[in-house]
Amino acid sequence: MNLQAEVKAAFGSSGQLSQVIDGFQPRQGQTDMAIAIAQTLEEGGALVVEAGTGVGKTFSYLVPTLLSGARCLLSTATKTLQDQLFGRDLPLLVNALGLPTRIALLKGRSSYLCLHRMDVARQSAIASDKTVLRTIGLIEKWALTTASGDLAELGGLDERSPVIPLISSTRENCLGSTCPKFRSCHVNQARRDALAADIVVINHHLFFADLAVRESGMAELLPSVNTVVFDEAHQINEIGVQFLGEFLTTGQILECARDVLATGLSLARGLADWQQVAAELEFAGRELRLTVSNASTGGKLRWTNPAPDGVHEGIWKDGLEAVQHACAQAVIALETVSEIAPDFDRLAQRLRDVGNQAVHFQGACVIGSVRWLDVGAQIRLVESPLDIAIAVQQKMLHASDEHASRRSWVFTSATLGDDKLLTWFTEPCGLAGARILKVGSPFNFPDQACLYVPQNLPKPAEANHSKAVAELVARSANTIGGRTLVLTTTLRALREITEVLQLHFIGSRQIEILAQGQQTKRELMARFRQGSSDGKRGCVLVASASFWEGVDVPGDSLQLVFIDKLPFPPPGDPMVEARSRRLEQSGRSPFNDYSLPEAAVALKQGAGRLIRMESDHGILVVCDGRLATMGYGRRLIAALPPMRRLDSEIEFSEALIRLTKFSTTDLNPA
Repeated sequence: MNLQAEVKAAFGSSGQLSQVIDGFQPRQGQTDMAIAIAQTLEEGGALVVEAGTGVGKTFSYLVPTLLSGARCLLSTATKTLQDQLFGRDLPLLVNALGLPTRIALLKGRSSYLCLHRMDVARQSAIASDKTVLRTIGLIEKWALTTASGDLAELGGLDERSPVIPLISSTRENCLGSTCPKFRSCHVNQARRDALAADIVVINHHLFFADLAVRESGMAELLPSVNTVVFDEAHQINEIGVQFLGEFLTTGQILECARDVLATGLSLARGLADWQQVAAELEFAGRELRLTVSNASTGGKLRWTNPAPDGVHEGIWKDGLEAVQHACAQAVIALETVSEIAPDFDRLAQRLRDVGNQAVHFQGACVIGSVRWLDVGAQIRLVESPLDIAIAVQQKMLHASDEHASRRSWVFTSATLGDDKLLTWFTEPCGLAGARILKVGSPFNFPDQACLYVPQNLPKPAEANHSKAVAELVARSANTIGGRTLVLTTTLRALREITEVLQLHFIGSRQIEILAQGQQTKRELMARFRQGSSDGKRGCVLVASASFWEGVDVPGDSLQLVFIDKLPFPPPGDPMVEARSRRLEQSGRSPFNDYSLPEAAVALKQGAGRLIRMESDHGILVVCDGRLATMGYGRRLIAALPPMRRLDSEIEFSEALIRLTKFSTTDLNPA
């Protein structure tokens, strides 16, 4: 029996999955996708699969991968999804299929406890904070029992905690084989486990970081695998360009200054004027930040000339030269004590790298890339390729290792474009020659979901648009007792809508307003999923950015999704401008070939939060009249699932009332 036949049998009504997994039901789309992947594993090459919500794409790629017996990399978008694959889905299927498959989990350095840095963490300046000291104490206690060192095991550790950089390593500060804790290093153990495994679960950030610097352990791993699967593949272009360019931050410079001072005083006190060396580095970093003191925080400055827009060219050049000089002086001081401890060699190399980047950004931008300046508490100098197409072709599909010609590549997501060839995804990812498969969702969207586009709201560009959206959200959420997710296209809209809703429901016993930024994403989602159960208030969650995707709330806790306006890419963004300019130069339409497909994919991602299983019912409200009145609205609506249209406010109100009848949770009294 060949692999395709084995896969078809496994998904059959009497196959291994139905016999072992409770509630498993064969789905034609899931089986078709799995067979197509099996064919790709047998023949090699690249397959791109768009699998609608509810297809069960995870099993579709895991089953043929496991049955093939080939070594495989599974890459997904987030560490949370990694943990789900490694801790739940893979063990379940390995057991169901009765296979002796070895699986491993590999994350980036910052996800693991560094035993050496933990030993010196209490000496850090910020460790004088009592909260930081308590957290370090908990980590030290946990370190005695953990086998993996994976910080995800510490459920109470906030991913934004200032302690994490103190007790984890980076490529820059890792001591490598000279580290006194090298033998017991958790990162090295994870890499050894990965090299010995049949299936290794990684994430996109790790994959592309290694593609750029060849340091994470993937350099040894990738040549030895026969199959690579990218789940949530719609993210790989934007993640990839983050790693395939050049960058420098003033935060890097300040961190180097702190480490020079701490390491020098700790290991070589009196052998150099460490305070002076660190002070010069810190001064150079802060002065570089002050060159753009007039720029608004949170923005991006175009950088097509020798200096970013609005920055004096001479002052900018002086700032970069000062960074370069301070790094060079620090390296000289560190080289005089390099034999005392390996820490000094690593610090010197970090400073050489920072100095080299300061030199690089004094020159012209690389052809085919775009340069800009991110402005925040620190500034970030960025030079990025416009897409990952060349890297995918040269470093992945046509790599030089012996397995490259026979390797299979699978790229899958629920949203990869709005045309038959999925060009939104395949063009920037260098996959124009890949096989394409589109598998529709098994959900009955006309019965389960409605689409409403209010026509009486202010236009999105008008000042009172967010206030009007919030008022509509308040009336609607009040009717169904919360159960509402509001997705915004900007942080400004998020703040404005949140403020109006909080004022409206102040003191309410029925509705609780949750907003992105108030707690971690994990905490917000845990509360939102609780909904109005156990006597709690119903929830309205207002969020932006990452909440447009990866949010999975099946059941009654989410029945109403609002999108404040059509998610077109921001026209002033340097990357958007550069990509649009490239299309214009090739005779194509930036709007039809870039902005519109971007909006269609983002809109589809947002809408995908609504219906997550066969029993769900809900309403999608897009608060942007252009969806109904502009000609391009038809293309955007066609990209959405086939929901039933609500044409008036009366129909919307009636649908809200009907929606409460589908709920299995009683509404709380007002």
